[in-house]
Amino acid sequence: MMEKTFRITFFLKARKNTSNNLYYIFLRITVNGEQKELSTKLDWPKERWSSKLGMAIGNKKDALQLNAYLDSVKMKVMQARQKLMDEGKELTVQAIRNLLLGESEENQFLLEIFQRHNEHMESLLGSEFAPKTLERYKTSLSHTRDYIRWKYDKEDLEIKKLDYEFIADYEYWFKSVRKCSHNTTVKYLANMKKIVLDCVRRGWLVRDPFLNYKMVKKEVHREALTEEELQRVAKKVFSTPRLNQIRDLLIFSCYTGLAYIDVKNLRKDQLIKGIDGERWLTIQRQKTGTPTRLPLLPQAQAIIDKYRSHPAVESSDKVLPAPSNQKLNAYLKEIADLCGINKTLTFHIARHTFATTVTLANGVPLETVSKMLGHKSLAQTQHYAKILDTKISQEMKLLKEKLNQGTRSKSENRKASGARQRRKPRF
Repeated sequence: MMEKTFRITFFLKARKNTSNNLYYIFLRITVNGEQKELSTKLDWPKERWSSKLGMAIGNKKDALQLNAYLDSVKMKVMQARQKLMDEGKELTVQAIRNLLLGESEENQFLLEIFQRHNEHMESLLGSEFAPKTLERYKTSLSHTRDYIRWKYDKEDLEIKKLDYEFIADYEYWFKSVRKCSHNTTVKYLANMKKIVLDCVRRGWLVRDPFLNYKMVKKEVHREALTEEELQRVAKKVFSTPRLNQIRDLLIFSCYTGLAYIDVKNLRKDQLIKGIDGERWLTIQRQKTGTPTRLPLLPQAQAIIDKYRSHPAVESSDKVLPAPSNQKLNAYLKEIADLCGINKTLTFHIARHTFATTVTLANGVPLETVSKMLGHKSLAQTQHYAKILDTKISQEMKLLKEKLNQGTRSKSENRKASGARQRRKPRF
């Protein structure tokens, strides 16, 4: 491949958490539009630096020494470039970087592999991956880059240097530097583990650094509306059409279990006649791509009918008019205050309410609820069953009644038997 552009630039990069005016000096190599930045491990005051020339300004001894050093670095870059050309090898920023750092061209680097993984995921967006999944991995890549700078003071890290210490300190970094919760940290570690296992399968890593490393999420209490709270919200008449509309969307989700994005994207052709002749809803969950089919309860059907002639519905293929998620959750806070609900009312609570208050608490089997929620495994649904104290109370009352009935029956049988014995004739 012919070289079109080649450029060597030195520039300053701001330091984090520093009160002085010193900036890091970085080297940027550009080949055919592709860039790679390397730290020189030096710093310099901004007022004594020329951004245009990429060098220190002034005739002081320290400035002259720095510029001489930067010239020697530039010479090494040019020598690496010439070496690649003489050997007939492809001229890339990565190849130059490897020569400068004395690393093998065969070495694989974590962030580059992570970036390729994300690009592959992006090319399959919509068919195999949801936008939220890609966004999560992009965020994870950004965090990993920051972590490598924090721990190793490098712009990337060779895969072969990944070990148990890397993972353990990665967890510590999330919890201490990023102030992430335990479960959020576990999610990011799981993203990293996917990349690492791929490297193991490809033979770039001899041993899995996650081996024997425990990643267990802590159980989180998931709030839901009680039956009384659900009815309080459903029957409340608000002074503005805006709040009434948001309330209706919330109630619709409480009786269907749909997440916000699935309610927003719900189309008219996804309302079908089911096997029983009744109106059903059939969608593919935006988050997981899992198909979901469920009969519409009367409460949900009533809301669809209510908005059938809404301008935003009539002029599109959508079933319900829905604002942005940010606006919706802001309005829900207002609804919670007006209804006297002392919970952080978010749209996702509606999904939990469907799983617990509407279905499980009314005797719908866990397997059926799991299917209607679009969960990939029963384990995803089981945590809802754990929080149904009211259901446990009801079932225990029934058990007490049965036990009491059994005790009364035995007592009555003993009394009847004693009476028969007293009436027994004597011979």
